[in-house]
Amino acid sequence: MKRLYAFAGGLLFTLSAAAQQVNHVVLITIDGFRPDFYQDASWSMNNLRMMKDSGAAAEGVNCVFPSVTYPDHTTIITGVKPAKHGIYYNAPFEEGKASGEWYFYYKAIKVPTLYDAVHAAGKTNANVIWPVSVGAPVDYNIPDVWPVGKKTDRRDATAAATTPASLWEEIQENATGKLGPEDFTMVREELTMDENVARMGAYMITKYKPAFTTLHLACTDHYEHMQGRDGLLVRKAVAGADRAIGTILEALIRAGIKDSTAIIVTGDHGFVDIRQSFSPNVLLVEAGLIKNIDKGDWKARFHTSGGSAFLHLKDRNDTQSLEKVKEILAHLPAEQQQMFKVIDRKQLEAVGADPNAALALAAAKGVTIGGGVKGALIKDAKGGTHGYYPDFKEIQTGFVAYGPGIAQGKNLKDIDLTDIAPVIAKLLGLKLDTDGHIPAGLLK
Repeated sequence: MKRLYAFAGGLLFTLSAAAQQVNHVVLITIDGFRPDFYQDASWSMNNLRMMKDSGAAAEGVNCVFPSVTYPDHTTIITGVKPAKHGIYYNAPFEEGKASGEWYFYYKAIKVPTLYDAVHAAGKTNANVIWPVSVGAPVDYNIPDVWPVGKKTDRRDATAAATTPASLWEEIQENATGKLGPEDFTMVREELTMDENVARMGAYMITKYKPAFTTLHLACTDHYEHMQGRDGLLVRKAVAGADRAIGTILEALIRAGIKDSTAIIVTGDHGFVDIRQSFSPNVLLVEAGLIKNIDKGDWKARFHTSGGSAFLHLKDRNDTQSLEKVKEILAHLPAEQQQMFKVIDRKQLEAVGADPNAALALAAAKGVTIGGGVKGALIKDAKGGTHGYYPDFKEIQTGFVAYGPGIAQGKNLKDIDLTDIAPVIAKLLGLKLDTDGHIPAGLLK
C-alpha cells in the first residue's frame, strides 16, 4: 500500500489510505438500477453491498423527466437537467419520419461535461458505451452506438466511432478475445454484453490508468423491460452486473491504484411493472391534427418515452391546436383520464424538461404510453418500463460510493442525479458549473 508521511510535533506518523489523494474516479451505471438491489440481500450484489457497508449509499436518487437512459446519463456527467444540457429524450423529436437514430453524438450536449473538465485539468478519460459519447473528448473511447434499423450487430458502428481507431482491435487482442456478432449486444438470455463492457473497462484501467472512467452496464434494463421489476432473467442480470463491478475492483488492484481510486455506482432510472398501453396519437388522428407524419403533415403530435409523452406543435404559436388537444384529453372518460396526468408548460420548466414541448402526459403506474397512430387507443401490455414523472419511489435509481475520500458507513437520504457531477468534480479537483450539490456527509 502506498503511504504518505507527515510531521506533527516532531513525530513522524503514517496517514491512512482514506486520507490519500483521489487520483482516479470510476463511474459505473447499471441501466435500470434500483436501491433494493443493494438494500435487499436476495439480489446477490455482494460486491456492491461490500461497497455500501464500507462507503456510502443513498436511499434513493431522483432522476429527470423523462426518466429514460440518455437524458439521465447526460445529467449525471453535466450536473444539469435536460432543458440545459439538450438531451431531451433517448431519440430526438423529428418532424417527419423517424430516422431511428438516438442522441449518439456528443456534439448534441449544450454544456460542458466531466469529460471536458478532466481534459481542462490535463487529465485523461476512458469510456465504454456511455450514452451520447460518439466524438466525446475521451482519450480511450468505446462509445454507445449501433446501426439504424433491425440489425443487432453493433461491432462495425462501434469500431468506426472508437478512438483512437486502434483501440477496438487492441481491446480484442488483450481483453475480450475476438468479438462475434452476439458478443457485444443483448440477445436471447445472455449477459455477455455486461461481461465484455467490464473486461474492456478493466483493460483500459490497468493499461492506461485514466483519471476518469465511465462504464455503462445495460443488461439489467433489457430484462426488466421483458419481465418487469422481478424475474429470473432480471435477477441473473443484476448478479451479472455485480460480477462486472468485481472485475473493475480487481483491475484497480492489478493496476496498483485501488488506494487512490473512488468508485461510484449509480443508475439512470428505476422500473415500473406495466399492464396497459395508452396511445394518445390515435386521438389526434381522429381529431384531424395528424394526417401523415412521414410527410410532415400534422399540427400536433406526442413524442413518447415509455411512461410519458410530450406534445409538440408544428407551429409553436398554434394555440388553437394546443387548446384542441387539451379539450380532447379533458373529455375522455374518467377511467381513461386516470391513466395519466397532464404536466403543463410551467411544470415542465420547473423540472427542467424539453423546452420545446407544449405539455406532457405522465402515465400512472402500470401504464405505458405508445406512439402509434393506428389501432386501439388502449391495449394490454406486460413487462416493465420507465420514463415516468419522477415523483414516486419505484422510478428512483440508486447510488453507492466507495474508496478514498468517501465517508464510511454513511446512509444518505434521497439525492438527485444532478448531485453526482459535483461530487466527482470535487474528488478530482475539477472545475464544473452544475445545478447540483454535494450531499452532506458524503465526502471526508
